Amino acid sequence: MPAPWHIYETILRPIYVSLRRLVTDILFEWPMGTQTSREVSLEELGLAAEGREKYRPSGWLNLRRILPIEQVSENDVFIDFGSGKGRVIYQAARYPFKRVIGVELSEELNAIARKNIQGSIDRFCCKNVELITSDVLAYEIPDDITVVYLFNPFTGSIFRTLLEKLIASIERNPRIVRIVYADPVEESVLLAAGARELRRTFGMRPSLELTRRSSTVLYALGPNAGRMHVNFQHDRDAHPSKCSSVY
Repeated sequence: MPAPWHIYETILRPIYVSLRRLVTDILFEWPMGTQTSREVSLEELGLAAEGREKYRPSGWLNLRRILPIEQVSENDVFIDFGSGKGRVIYQAARYPFKRVIGVELSEELNAIARKNIQGSIDRFCCKNVELITSDVLAYEIPDDITVVYLFNPFTGSIFRTLLEKLIASIERNPRIVRIVYADPVEESVLLAAGARELRRTFGMRPSLELTRRSSTVLYALGPNAGRMHVNFQHDRDAHPSKCSSVY
């Protein structure tokens, strides 16, 4: 008799993934005119390498659940490393960010992202959106970045190199950077570097292991990161948002 996990992986999981994609398309993709759902392996893109992960779209409500719109001001700058087809870039552009940046290794995925973003620019609160095709190892992090998004795009030495670049940027321009990390495989590395967890959300999945892996965590990194919750309240009072709703 097949083990329960084998039954889940071979029969139930494909059904679950297909139904979840269909619901996502009906609720978000079709009304918004985007195409971000299908996962893409790095083998398909000719970019397979150790430490790099396939394209998986974040949930449409991931950013909204972990980072309320009233906690973002027009002085904040957002960047998504491994921005793929642009789903999180679309979400971030509905916030009052000063600038939204996506950095993606694959030009093929970035071309899809540009089409998704260009077709929706009138819906955005932040219209200053930049999509860059670059290896994160070669990319220089702007010194005004204040919010970083990661959906486990890479691990190991690549993750550590990005973190070193981010810390160097903070040293050049002292500030607190909030890091939104979905499926935080390298969480221990981030915490060891001095990041502080602020908030954690969990997705609904058909197993405890998948629910844990679907968690999204908000961290603060930088000087006085331990007081970040105080600054959140100050931002809400001092910088009311011009964007009334993300969706």
